[in-house]
Amino acid sequence: MGALGERLRLAAKILAHGSRTARRRLGGLLSVRPPSRGVDKLLLAPQDLRTSDPTVASDIYAGRFSFAGQTVVVGGASPFLAEPPSADWAAELHGFGWLRHLREAGTTLAHANARALVEEWIALKGGPDTAAREPEVAARRLISWLSHSPLILDGADRVFYRRFLRALVRETRRLNRSAERAGEGAPRLVVAASLAFAGLCLSGETRLQRASAKGLGEEIDRQILPDGGHVGRDPNDLVELLIDLIPLRQAFAARNLQPPQQLVTAIDRMTPMLRFFRHGDGDFAHFNGAGATAADLLATVLAYDDARGQPLDDAAHSGYQRMSAGETLLIIDAGPPPPFEVSEKAHAGCLSFEFSRGPERIVVNCGAPRFGRDDWERAARATAAHSTATIDDESSCRFARGGARRLLGPRILAGPVEVPVSRRRDLRGVTVMASHDGYAERFGVIHERSVTLGPGGETLSGEDVFRGAGDAATRGGREVALRFHLHPAVRASVTQEGRGVLLALPSGAGWSFSAEDGAVSLEESVFLAGALGPRRSEQIVVRAPLGAALRLAWAFERMSAEAQPRRMPAAGDFNALPL
Repeated sequence: MGALGERLRLAAKILAHGSRTARRRLGGLLSVRPPSRGVDKLLLAPQDLRTSDPTVASDIYAGRFSFAGQTVVVGGASPFLAEPPSADWAAELHGFGWLRHLREAGTTLAHANARALVEEWIALKGGPDTAAREPEVAARRLISWLSHSPLILDGADRVFYRRFLRALVRETRRLNRSAERAGEGAPRLVVAASLAFAGLCLSGETRLQRASAKGLGEEIDRQILPDGGHVGRDPNDLVELLIDLIPLRQAFAARNLQPPQQLVTAIDRMTPMLRFFRHGDGDFAHFNGAGATAADLLATVLAYDDARGQPLDDAAHSGYQRMSAGETLLIIDAGPPPPFEVSEKAHAGCLSFEFSRGPERIVVNCGAPRFGRDDWERAARATAAHSTATIDDESSCRFARGGARRLLGPRILAGPVEVPVSRRRDLRGVTVMASHDGYAERFGVIHERSVTLGPGGETLSGEDVFRGAGDAATRGGREVALRFHLHPAVRASVTQEGRGVLLALPSGAGWSFSAEDGAVSLEESVFLAGALGPRRSEQIVVRAPLGAALRLAWAFERMSAEAQPRRMPAAGDFNALPL
């Protein structure tokens, strides 16, 4: 009956997914009007907030196109006819975000090169690569062309000016027709933003401007949560979205038009959430698909935060908790996976946490690589890649595989549903208590975790309890593993008695880890979210046989100066160990 029930639930998800897709496509066709054919000028060029590097312009002029960590040398041939080395490379090429580097170069040659490449793309209609016609790529291209239209049109004759305008209108019409093919979540919001940009920038597009503004507001309502988090629960999505939404708000002001209220309030809510996820070193915590932090983009977005809103401690709508004391920060994933439709990047990391002291991160999740995510997807999304507990090394979520994946994408089919959370403050410090039922159906077990951060931030204690919910909880042979993944800059050694671990940070600070029950060991790990790619690291693992009401207590404690390990070399001296 269990297998039959699972097949029935899967069939129901497939039917519901198809029904939702059909409704959204019909709604999209009815909600946004295509642009008119009477566009005769550009009214404004939105600001591009992404940082640029003028040295890239010379590479592009020489026929070297380096995107997504890979380089293609085309010489005098067209890059749009080249065989792309990866989907990420193709998306960046056809998204035209690289025009900002040519703009920054500021030379007549760079301007002419930009115009020539855009004209070539128009003549080739994007070339044979289907990636050029993906809605999110088309949206990025439309935003880039509008933002860099002064660069593209500098020195152009009237014939090219008209050709470029027609191309903008054509791209807008095509994107409007294909918008409902965009992936759920952030990609769909980028498409909505691009259509709103087109409505503001193209002359005579009052109907498109009104319809796209309405559609944008509705998409924001669907995706941006009351606490400012994103429905997909990936912290990096906040930066990527704000880098487009802030210029969009400016574009409404430049046209003396009132922006959708959802746009204004969303930006005000989202910027404090950036600080919520930010560790002392400036990088984001690695939850639900978050990889290396784009520090330049983050700094730019925060520079536009006039309110300087303080982050919440309890981001209940987003499913995260934040604890801080002294220089110590703890961020906990205390929520169920995101809704099925937006779970393509989500990880099985319920009740995992990241822990840092000042600019030094100590306990992390493995995160996701910046490029080549497909190669690491299965490992990165597994519960074992997070600083939480696993049972028999199985994940707390089930991901679509095989035929289900082909129909539904890499979404989460099942996972924690009930994740009750509470927090209190007393003389011991701040305590967060949470539980999840992700293992209840398979193992008959509820996982409860209680974490207390001491008043000065120099102690972090926790307790993991596994409560039986049926006969399955008492079966022999099951093993629980508590995992604490260490940042690559941390050096660790097991104590002589084998019940704890000593940690040495690059600054020379020392921490100790101890566990009252279970066998403590150090095992290999990998930090996938490094700016330069995956890096080797270690993880503390506490193992114990699963039994009724198993209770595992553990603690991190900052060591006194006398007891600290000897000073370790700087992080850059010992963590350059690529996989």
